[in-house]
Amino acid sequence: MKTIKAAVCHTFGAPLTLDDIQIAPPGQGEVEVTLDAVAICHSDISFAEGAWGGHLPAVYGHEAAGRISAIGAGVEGFDHGDDVIVTLIRACGSCPTCAGGQPVSCTTPYDGLDGPLSTAAGQPLLQAMACGAFAEKVVVSARQIVKIPADLPKEVAALISCGVITGIGGAVNAAKLRAGEDVVVIGAGGVGLNAIQGARIAGARRIVAVDMSPEKLEIAREFGATHGVLATEAKPWRGAYKALGGKGADVVLITVGAIPAYDQAPRYLGPGGRAVMIGMPHSGQTAQYEPVVMAALGQGLQGSKMGDVVIQRDVPWIVDLYQQGRLKLDELISGRWSLEEINEAIADTKTGSAKRNVILFNR
Repeated sequence: MKTIKAAVCHTFGAPLTLDDIQIAPPGQGEVEVTLDAVAICHSDISFAEGAWGGHLPAVYGHEAAGRISAIGAGVEGFDHGDDVIVTLIRACGSCPTCAGGQPVSCTTPYDGLDGPLSTAAGQPLLQAMACGAFAEKVVVSARQIVKIPADLPKEVAALISCGVITGIGGAVNAAKLRAGEDVVVIGAGGVGLNAIQGARIAGARRIVAVDMSPEKLEIAREFGATHGVLATEAKPWRGAYKALGGKGADVVLITVGAIPAYDQAPRYLGPGGRAVMIGMPHSGQTAQYEPVVMAALGQGLQGSKMGDVVIQRDVPWIVDLYQQGRLKLDELISGRWSLEEINEAIADTKTGSAKRNVILFNR
């Protein structure tokens, strides 16, 4: 067991505390990664606020990048010192969903309480989201990591492991967006901006960003949106119709967890359109829509978890796009913080103004 620093949640809704914790060495099929960077995702905040329940104490954090510092038995294809991103997608590789090409929906259970973390006193400590990356090191399955070029900045690489693949994958993998289709993206935060980039890369004709902030709509244009509509307008879908030449969208990507966004999403659709649910509302919240309209117009609703990605396939593609200058990643970083400043970074993220705040361990 090693002693490391981690930001621990002891009480839902309370500030995280910086604790010394214990981390076990990697077991069969696992690796230890010493982290250089971890980004703060709204899912981490929602978990820490108790939105989806779970065991406490816990270590959250799941958008991470670093270097392999130890390797367990049976791991192939990785070496000590490899630069990697770390994801929360702990896929067994052999269950029906994994074998069917959907590793994000792996049905093999993983109990983070039986994971590598424990308190300094030896008590159970949840490795949340199979990752627990608000810490100096993680021990994860080798199936959760992907090698990256040594010259790729770790603060940029960390973003790829969730927000980037979720947004781009939502447009490309889940929506199966085709060249020439028109798209509405509801929410211009970190995931929304990447959904816009995914739509642009897929060849969308018009991309309408919808957000409550005029400033975010301007940023959305920098990332590829052709039009912007304020969500605070009365019946904002009418503004989207106008931007799309008097018709509804082929695809609506809902990238926020706000219930009004889900209530309104079908109104942006044209005949035969499809809405992809990416943002995560709190447990127990419900949305309303009129199913007869969707049935009559042949419209559809579908969910997308983590952009339906296969990380070993999609991450190298995304890295190449970035290195070719075809994908904005540096511009997604709003602030850089130390682990000791994590509560301030979380508070800044909760204001809604930040795209992504990143914790740097070598700051």
